[in-house]
Amino acid sequence: MEETDLSKHISHAFNEDLTRIRTLTLDMGHMVEHQIATAVNALVTGDVNLARRVEVDDYRVNHLEVAIDGECSQVIVRRQPTAMDLRYVLAVIKIISDLERIGDEAEKVARMAEQLAEMDRPRDNYEQVSALGGDVKDMVHDAITAFETYNVRLARDVLRRDESVDQQYEKINGRCMEAMSKDPRDIRRMLYLLWLTRALERIGDHAKNVSEQVFYFVDGLDVRHLAQSSGSAPA
Repeated sequence: MEETDLSKHISHAFNEDLTRIRTLTLDMGHMVEHQIATAVNALVTGDVNLARRVEVDDYRVNHLEVAIDGECSQVIVRRQPTAMDLRYVLAVIKIISDLERIGDEAEKVARMAEQLAEMDRPRDNYEQVSALGGDVKDMVHDAITAFETYNVRLARDVLRRDESVDQQYEKINGRCMEAMSKDPRDIRRMLYLLWLTRALERIGDHAKNVSEQVFYFVDGLDVRHLAQSSGSAPA
């Protein structure tokens, strides 16, 4: 594995550029992680104000993506990075795109939670959906930590957990379809729930994408399609 310390360049300005990109990316990651937690909390508590807070925060996430993308473009033009430095910057560009989409999906969860807050609540208070939300939030958290610490082992673990998230989503999806067939009066609520859980499942996919970029900038490996072809995460 190549040297992963971003503070060991001859140019002090280059060090500062890379450090700033890293800091902003981590800020963006923690921001979307908070969006997920808040959106799921809005669903469980029926708190419309929490849901609306997620929607407002999404504007900040979008602006941060634009800012980081601009910083990366400037580094490529001014510093002409090579080897791992170039892979790192290119990986960040892809990572912030996935983080922005995570923010978008969290906003969808919040919008659906806002709609569901006005309807009758189930006895389990969306326990299974809350568990799914917790799992995808943990995936995002660990993907961000893997990026921060250059930890391919943790990145690999995130890839493996995506299958469990998909299984949970399918189970909830099946129960929603069954509920709609039994009681047509519940169709509207079930549709909102289906859209919400689909958004959570997509967040897991984006967390997996972030983890795949850790493999790329640390070891130069493109593992985006290895899991699909082998049926498991890269060893």
